[in-house]
Amino acid sequence: MNDQAIRDRLVNHGRQILNSEQRTEKFTDIPAADALICDLDSRPHAFVLACVMDRQIKAEKAWLIPYELAARDSKLAGFSMEALEKLSLAEVQSLMLNPKPVHRFVEIMSKVFYSAIRHIKEKYRGDASRIWRGRPSSAEVVYRFLEFDGVGPKIANMATNILVRGFKIQFADYASIDISADVHVRRVFARLGLSASNASVEQIIYKARALHPEFPGIMDSPCWEIGRNWCKAGEPDCASCYMKDLCPTANGTL
Repeated sequence: MNDQAIRDRLVNHGRQILNSEQRTEKFTDIPAADALICDLDSRPHAFVLACVMDRQIKAEKAWLIPYELAARDSKLAGFSMEALEKLSLAEVQSLMLNPKPVHRFVEIMSKVFYSAIRHIKEKYRGDASRIWRGRPSSAEVVYRFLEFDGVGPKIANMATNILVRGFKIQFADYASIDISADVHVRRVFARLGLSASNASVEQIIYKARALHPEFPGIMDSPCWEIGRNWCKAGEPDCASCYMKDLCPTANGTL
């Protein structure tokens, strides 16, 4: 019964986010970088390229990469697909490395970035919005992100979820958008008693599917916000969390 009450509150919070007015998403601390990533009408590839860079570094740093690369080469000032398509792999590597690395793994991620440009050009005729245009099924969109080199289920679901949650993109369904079980989500699930403290990513995903099969990923943003703002690893601020009355950890019953 407590699982259901916890689920309902998380889902309701997720719906509030989902139904909120569309706005420029805040991915970084630089408004111009956010404006670039959020320009799905003219430069949808910026969003996709930022997503594929979000790997083994802080998200805020990964999302800055398109903006930083554009600032390093005047030919990329508008960050157009036409300009990106002309880059060689060596040029991408140089841009990502100088004057300082934009990623922990420049060699690997340069190849991922370059490959993503080629994939958008060849598979989507240079228009990344074809990935989500026309109300496709959520499974199809997740699959399309998985086709990019270096993208696994976590990033594919994150990207698809952001399209729905932040950009209000309509899909035929939302059943295949899973929760992205990062460190915050896993910690919140454990402290809420929804999973064991040592639960695997797969266990978290399937628990979310069991709780809300029509849209498992709707609980992603609420759990992430709880983990980032209150349910911190070292010093949780249970008194400020809106889940405190339902949380067995806050109430000392777990």
